[in-house]
Amino acid sequence: MKFSNGYWMAKDGYTVLNPVDVRDVHQEANSLTVYAAARWIQRKGDTLNGAMLTCELSSPLPDIIRVRWTHHAGKRSNGPAFGIADNKQTPVSIDESDDQVSLKSGRITVKVNKHQTWGAEFYFEDRRLTGTNSKGAGHITTADKAVFFREQLELGIGEHIYGLGERFTNVVKNGQTVDIWNEDGGTSSEQAYKNVPFYLSSKGYGVFVNHPEHVSFEVGSEVVSKVQFSVPGEQIEYFIIGGNTLKEVLSNYTKLTGKPALPPAWSFGLWLTTSFTTDYDEATVNRFIDGMFERDIPLHVFHFDCFWMKEYQWTNFEWDADMFPDPVGMLRRLKDKGLKICVWINSYIGQKSPLFQEGMDHGYLVRTLDGHVWQWDLWQAGMGLVDFTNPEATEWYKGHLRRLIDMGVDCFKTDFGERIPTDVQYHDGSDPLKMHNYYTFLYNKAVFEVLEEKLGKNEAMLFARSATAGGQQFPVHWGGDCSANYDSMAESLRGGLSLGLSGFGFWSHDISGFEKTAPPDIYKRWVAFGLLSSHSRLHGNESYRVPWLFDDEAVDVLRHFTKLKSKLMPYLFASAIQSTELGIPMMRAMVLDFPADPTTHHLDTQYMLGDNLLVAPIFNELGTVQYYVPEGRWTDFFHGHVVEGGKWHQETHGYMTLPLLVKPNTLLAIGANDRKPDYNYAEDVSLHLFELADGAAVETTIYDMQANKQLTVKASRRLNLIDISVKGSNQPYTIVLRGIHQISALEGASWTNSDNGIVLAPEPAASVISVNL
Repeated sequence: MKFSNGYWMAKDGYTVLNPVDVRDVHQEANSLTVYAAARWIQRKGDTLNGAMLTCELSSPLPDIIRVRWTHHAGKRSNGPAFGIADNKQTPVSIDESDDQVSLKSGRITVKVNKHQTWGAEFYFEDRRLTGTNSKGAGHITTADKAVFFREQLELGIGEHIYGLGERFTNVVKNGQTVDIWNEDGGTSSEQAYKNVPFYLSSKGYGVFVNHPEHVSFEVGSEVVSKVQFSVPGEQIEYFIIGGNTLKEVLSNYTKLTGKPALPPAWSFGLWLTTSFTTDYDEATVNRFIDGMFERDIPLHVFHFDCFWMKEYQWTNFEWDADMFPDPVGMLRRLKDKGLKICVWINSYIGQKSPLFQEGMDHGYLVRTLDGHVWQWDLWQAGMGLVDFTNPEATEWYKGHLRRLIDMGVDCFKTDFGERIPTDVQYHDGSDPLKMHNYYTFLYNKAVFEVLEEKLGKNEAMLFARSATAGGQQFPVHWGGDCSANYDSMAESLRGGLSLGLSGFGFWSHDISGFEKTAPPDIYKRWVAFGLLSSHSRLHGNESYRVPWLFDDEAVDVLRHFTKLKSKLMPYLFASAIQSTELGIPMMRAMVLDFPADPTTHHLDTQYMLGDNLLVAPIFNELGTVQYYVPEGRWTDFFHGHVVEGGKWHQETHGYMTLPLLVKPNTLLAIGANDRKPDYNYAEDVSLHLFELADGAAVETTIYDMQANKQLTVKASRRLNLIDISVKGSNQPYTIVLRGIHQISALEGASWTNSDNGIVLAPEPAASVISVNL
């Protein structure tokens, strides 16, 4: 929200109070409180009839500084509030000089002026991050008595801002106005399904605005050298989050708001859905599934979209008996084919559903301000909204999910959660303006908890559309309603990269677009992108997404990339575990891995998949692609040749390849199974060593599906000697030296030449292999 008329003046009808004159600084064991008058105080009489703004500085966790500004403290604040890890005993050190007082937590420090003009600066070790001055923080009153609090933090020259949720605009947010307000706007607008009041700076820090309500960001779009954020009310609270790297900043942010859970290994396979408004019954479902198997396309999850339930009765959690007269038997038959089952749900209850009257009678539905059940006809007729602030309503909803899980359902697509009304009242008295964004957290949390309860830890996962801060704890999320064109394919990628830079570890999208039907060309290009994403789902609106409806080559392309993903699962599952431990995304913007390379700062048409694979999807019918490679000797995964980094490359690809590069100094685990994503990754695994430089050492770990370490392999190089050590293996494995075709001596293994390089077959008792090149 903009309050200024140019740089010097406020808009007409707006009164701005800034912290001008520091009057007192109060120290406690773990905090500082600064009192600043909103005008200059030169004599005692100046203290009359004027405002004072209070700034409290503390730390919830090491390397994080909390800043809380207050004008009038007497207004009661109803929930909800983000759940943050707040250790009120986090040790801090406070130092004072004649002019300044500082508070330090871990490696981050805030320094504030003690006298006269307000000002604060934030440092990580000796590196200055950002700052604010007397024109930054401000309490604003409008002519119609609306009240806001804002802050302005410095935006440095060449500094870039990322994150703020799943945004489909440019991945660099400079120059944008961003409203943190969940909307169902598709992928082609500035609206977003997943709004997160957190941004990440290329200078190596993050800012989290701790407000679930509407937060408005002006990223160099009002004062061009500032990031401004504002909220309604008498108070604003935000956190400055430090780290040595951008990844460490994300790790610290997710320590504060929650780490992503680990999705089950089977969820990384290929998903096929009924699509949305298509006609289907058990025969249709089996025709699609059998058609995939007959064409040798591995399929791992089948999803039933909305019309598994009878129209007008969403959500009643009952199978449409006309289409599915034997749902228990059908699910058993599908599971006998090796499939996992997902079904669509949302948090609305249609008036025709038998559950509507039950929910109304027991107070399980959100009510209007005058006490009636809130309803609308958008989506389905007469829909009410489940009130997840009511524990009994939540348990009622969970009970129906338990029944479905007992039938054989393995996960739920939690659709909607964005169009949440604000002219309502909640069971626990929550502020409906704060609940608009926060509702999705309660909704997805309830569903995720049931899955964990019934299926166990690391077996729970959602396919969720809406989210806010903290929602990363309940993966997986998908990118919403995209269209069947290249523009929307690129929009989807930008959204996923922004979401990853906002603390979310796992993300997917509707392969070939949700709206309309893609031509074969787009289908095939999107398949390559989709199978090199963390999660991979074929889904649409008005038409089916099985490949033979596009063309015969689409069948070959889908088979090729589905099998490739299965073979990459030892690497991908290890990357997923890293995401849960560190809070960094599997699919990540290039800047996250290469922040020192300024060319990466704007890139949003390519990404890193885990630490070691660079992916550049193709966004045109010509098959041409231009992509940037950071410094080093990278290797083309498909063809094996070296790609020199530090420059741009332009190529043309058929449908069976795209730029998929392996980073130098990589030991990449490639599995032996191309049929499914959940298998023993250590059995017959092939470990490919790429471009190991003199003096370099690399390590890779292979896990089982419960995230236990099975095999750890290390490789180091000194001049022409490579030493490889293996720990924990009781399974056969091979090691491939990529790009090396001649060795002079070898201990601990036999070897053969291949097109990829030299294949080492370790001796059964060998734990160390030495290779002389």
